[in-house]
Amino acid sequence: MADFAGKGKVAILKTTPETVLDDIKELMNLAQVESALPKEVQTGLKINISWQTWYPACSTTPWQLEGVIRALQGMGYNDLVGVHNDTVVVDTSEGEANNKHRYVTDLYQVPCLYLYENQFEWIKYIPKQPLLVLDQVYPEGIMIPKALVGMNIIHLPTVKTHVFTTITGAMKNAFGGLLHRHRHWTHSVIHETLVDLLTIQQEIHPGIFAVMDGTFAGDGPGPRAMRWHEKDILLASADQVAIDAMSARLQGFDPLSIPFIRMAHEKGLGIGDPRQIETVGYDIDQMEPWNFVQEDTFASKGQKLIYHGPLKPLEKPLLQSPLVPWSYFASNFYHNVYWYPFVGRPRVKAALETKWGQHFKHYGDGEVVMPGLEKKTVLQTLVGLTILAAFTGGLAWLIKKQHKE
Repeated sequence: MADFAGKGKVAILKTTPETVLDDIKELMNLAQVESALPKEVQTGLKINISWQTWYPACSTTPWQLEGVIRALQGMGYNDLVGVHNDTVVVDTSEGEANNKHRYVTDLYQVPCLYLYENQFEWIKYIPKQPLLVLDQVYPEGIMIPKALVGMNIIHLPTVKTHVFTTITGAMKNAFGGLLHRHRHWTHSVIHETLVDLLTIQQEIHPGIFAVMDGTFAGDGPGPRAMRWHEKDILLASADQVAIDAMSARLQGFDPLSIPFIRMAHEKGLGIGDPRQIETVGYDIDQMEPWNFVQEDTFASKGQKLIYHGPLKPLEKPLLQSPLVPWSYFASNFYHNVYWYPFVGRPRVKAALETKWGQHFKHYGDGEVVMPGLEKKTVLQTLVGLTILAAFTGGLAWLIKKQHKE
């Protein structure tokens, strides 16, 4: 059972674009950040990029990142670094530019670590206490980035739903940073994986903290293809379980019905029962119910058939073999070729007319990248369809040949 400063305590504030930077500083003080994070070690800001294009509630907001950096520097945290991971479906360099992260880190002279680059060493980690699944998913060893060991970590998630985990927040934000390219192997046991990752974090980080942005919040088939809502809310905590529980409660879910929150609570890694959580700042009971819902995309429905449905016997050949690029192509095709140009882009235009959309445009050069059917995407689609057709044709030929024999 973990014991740490700030366990079971979540700070919550309402905010506006005009006051958000000062509000984040107040929020972090309410959540006792200086008790949670020692100043004599490096502090990493785990920036979330769920999409390389800007979409409301999808990725760390520039004011969230700026407010945290300003507050920390003012408190005497002098060794700050941004922390980025890559994914197979998101280009990090494009993402940090389009989401205005690079503008903020450059402005405050905060260097960034790109954990997917070759100079970063990944080491085999032997946990000090039993894990739920990771040692079984990776029987040859759990590999983590050496650079994160001994570093404070601050997670910068947003308030949103997720197709696999109901909601995604502080605990899910560690998923990209601590696990490398084969992290998709854990999707069928994602809830247990998030609990294991928090267990590892509490062993390797001197301090853990989270600042969660709900200025825009997203419901539906998150973490990308969501409906956005202006909620003007901020949360902070040293307790990753508690902040996720309060985010879930705000969205309208019972936190203990979400497996990763319940399991982490039962293991004592944090407090997941809202009745045992102390909230300071804004009283969320005065808010109208959000009534968010979790939904699936076409792509996630297919993945769930593999992880938990009738295609389960094909999980390894489909997702842990040279055939795995088909799933990356399917996700890219759905989100970037179909959904964003035809559904997401109009939603982004509408969001830019709101107060937070206007505030986003104040960062950097003021431009907002809203891709349509770009030549690169169309070319990738044609290549992918050609490969898929060739693979399907070859598979059909083999089946026919075996049948004749």
